[in-house]
Amino acid sequence: MSASSSKHTGTASPSHSPQARRMNLPGTREEDCFSWTYDSISEINTAHAAQEYLQSLLRTKRFDIDYLMHVPTGVGQMSWLYEHMRQICIELGFYITVLHRECTEDRCPVMRANEATYYCAGHGHPRPCSAIGYAVHTIDYAVQQLSLFVADKVVSEMSMKHFQSMVRRLYRIFAHAYFHHRDLFEQQESVTYLYARFVRLARKYELTPESLIIIPDLPAAVVP
Repeated sequence: MSASSSKHTGTASPSHSPQARRMNLPGTREEDCFSWTYDSISEINTAHAAQEYLQSLLRTKRFDIDYLMHVPTGVGQMSWLYEHMRQICIELGFYITVLHRECTEDRCPVMRANEATYYCAGHGHPRPCSAIGYAVHTIDYAVQQLSLFVADKVVSEMSMKHFQSMVRRLYRIFAHAYFHHRDLFEQQESVTYLYARFVRLARKYELTPESLIIIPDLPAAVVP
């Protein structure tokens, strides 16, 4: 049988090239996708090496927050912050899809976190918005801000004020989930550890004052 007519059923290409092996072949099962890892970011020779490396770490070390916070050799500290923020926004998109099972426009007509009420800035002028609408608009805002860094091709210390604004607004999504949809929050956190990573990032880079971190410190995640 010729090589061109053989079937591939795994995630790895039959080629011995490292780049060729790191690809999802047609017919790969969802649970087997992206099953490769990198020992070092230097192994990745693409335009999005930092993003690919972080996503690789999350597949194997999602619960090791200290390791994830470590800035890889050759990557600037602000660039690593940018990659974390971009990845958090990606994951928050899936997060609010789950949240919407309970957090509907009727059940949560305004964005609240504990006793505080927040207006949404996604309407031109701040005004009340459903909690799920606030979440969607806030993630859209953060993605738009992050896209400006891509256009400028630089992430400098001057970008810090934008990260601080993003973190302050995104934090309210987690706070709303914690105080008003606790079961869903805990279910998602046990699987994703997303909030733990987000708040550690905020503290590491001093992106928000401690007074605004209103969710109590969570117990360590139980690694499956």
